[in-house]
Amino acid sequence: MEIKQLPTHPKARLADQLLLVRPAHFSSNPETAQDNAFQQEVPAGAEDKVQQKALDEFNQFLLKLWAARIDVLVLDDPEEPATPDAIFPNNWISFHKGGKVVLYPMYSPTRHLERHPDIFRQMKEEHGLPFTEIIDLTYFEEQGKFLESTGSMVLDREHRLAYACLSNRTHVEPLQVFCDKLNYRPIVFHATDQDGLPIYHTNVIMCIGADFALVCLEAIQDEEEQGVLLEALVDTGKEIIDLSLAQVKKMAGNMLHARNKSGEPVLIMSEKAYKALRKDQFEELNSRTKMVRADLRTIEAHGGGSARCMLAEVFV
Repeated sequence: MEIKQLPTHPKARLADQLLLVRPAHFSSNPETAQDNAFQQEVPAGAEDKVQQKALDEFNQFLLKLWAARIDVLVLDDPEEPATPDAIFPNNWISFHKGGKVVLYPMYSPTRHLERHPDIFRQMKEEHGLPFTEIIDLTYFEEQGKFLESTGSMVLDREHRLAYACLSNRTHVEPLQVFCDKLNYRPIVFHATDQDGLPIYHTNVIMCIGADFALVCLEAIQDEEEQGVLLEALVDTGKEIIDLSLAQVKKMAGNMLHARNKSGEPVLIMSEKAYKALRKDQFEELNSRTKMVRADLRTIEAHGGGSARCMLAEVFV
């Protein structure tokens, strides 16, 4: 039997190491539920059951990533203080070439606690991550302005573009500071769901791959903004795979393209997102990359985020 060889995309800036945080107190956060339409409240008395289900899903997700030969660092969420969203580290930190690390201002006060000293200790002492420069943008929290890392921004690291839809969690001022300090160009737009409410994070409607882009154009009502976004994608050689808002609701935009230990591209997603793809979309992606999926239904329902939200890319 002939084995299909997928492209390795040697020039594309895909992470070859990912970071996960194992949850200690996963739950629905009422602060983030205010503007996260994907999130559902945990029923009274079901807190322990939901935490265990989330932990089981986390562990199965990790096994799926290991089976795909993806290099994963695992940190343990400290027992105290309780942080219900710690499973989503991609909102408070990002890693960049040369050991640069950026810390971000987050909308929910309870999420500020995720920047715990023990997490940094695990990164440095247990995993040897070098922090040559820390770019701290958390001072924007005092101004009521936020930028939740690679939730707020979908980065094209190869072409130095930062795609961002504005919302309560994504403001222009910290975005511009990020772009100035790391030499990115911002591509800013507005996006709304079926009810006309702002999309809370860019990474639920958009994923930048090595040679493709998943994006929900239906969510971007302003024709000029949509045109600027499309021009940037075309100019950087991305095959555009248009998602519907119905697919976005099933987390089809919340994917991450990474590289495994063999240098092969792997597209990471949840089972719900995988099942939301149309046949033509699946065939297009399958011709370009391997795919790995995991059942994350509890994490999606009560955390309001999916596979991409759980992953911080490590570039050192």
